[in-house]
Amino acid sequence: MTVLPANVPSGGQPQTTPTGPTPFRFIETARAIEAEVGQVIIGQSEVVRGVLTCLLAGGHALLEGIPGLGKTLLVRTIGETLDLSFSRVQFTPDLMPADITGTSILRDTADGMRSLEFQPGPLFANLVLADEVNRATPKTQSALLEAMQERRVTAGRSTHTLPEPFFVLATQNPIEMEGTYPLPEAQLDRFLFKLTVPYPTEDDLLRIAQVTTGANMPHPMRVASGATLLELMRFAREVPAAESVMRFAVRIVRRTNPETPDAPAEVKRFARYGSSPRGVQSLVLGAKVRALLEGRYNVAFEDIRAVSMPALRHRVILSFEADAEGVTTDKLIHDVVTTTPEE
Repeated sequence: MTVLPANVPSGGQPQTTPTGPTPFRFIETARAIEAEVGQVIIGQSEVVRGVLTCLLAGGHALLEGIPGLGKTLLVRTIGETLDLSFSRVQFTPDLMPADITGTSILRDTADGMRSLEFQPGPLFANLVLADEVNRATPKTQSALLEAMQERRVTAGRSTHTLPEPFFVLATQNPIEMEGTYPLPEAQLDRFLFKLTVPYPTEDDLLRIAQVTTGANMPHPMRVASGATLLELMRFAREVPAAESVMRFAVRIVRRTNPETPDAPAEVKRFARYGSSPRGVQSLVLGAKVRALLEGRYNVAFEDIRAVSMPALRHRVILSFEADAEGVTTDKLIHDVVTTTPEE
């Protein structure tokens, strides 16, 4: 097992790798981002770590919570700490797909002719905040599918490549609230993590009141560029994972499927569909980033367990019986993880 020190040493030269960044630089950059975000976002350290894990793994994140918990502020603050182009889309019931992806407009050319010219929409940014994504109709929500998966947008007969890196950080209110639309399962599957934003504690509420009602509001500094983020994303994929650890992740994903013979009894009873193969990819990628953030250059079983909830909770579809009895996906995933053997 390769263990990294908790902090970057002040003296000496860390060993470098042929691919560019070092494990120490990875940790240093990640902690710098967390520190800057922590000046603005009070509490919610697990949510901040989850969003950062998604970014370093090259995936998209979905944040769910009731209004007023700082979901939008969190995403905007992370955007301010990174030297990336940033755009925000406020999803509403009357939002159309072309409002997001862009559209072709008729322009006069220098020779007096007319031609169609593509006008890029807000998706053409490195970091896109899809605010209250479940307030738009499924037709508009589906406009994100190609962008999130292929990193490109098709308009008419032309395909336009999105800038790299490209991340979608979406927020949504719980789907049982009035005026919202459940996200299509195909779109949910494109998110690497689904993170639930909890209500702040009493001490956190006190600090929020003290900080946000004062004369000076904290502002984060930019600590990483897009090129640096791409290097760290590539480096995270090089973290080794033993076959036994990979098989552990595979077994967890298979046992979320009610048709798997050794699935837990509650999964067979309350789950309609289990996780797709993207669930395995999310587990492994998230575990690789977590291992680095925890100071290790190898994936352990504990890393798979730690990221299993955000990686799988939006990929398990419950039955009507589960809704009637108040069974949640988190409960089913917890049962799967705790009963899956390592060997």
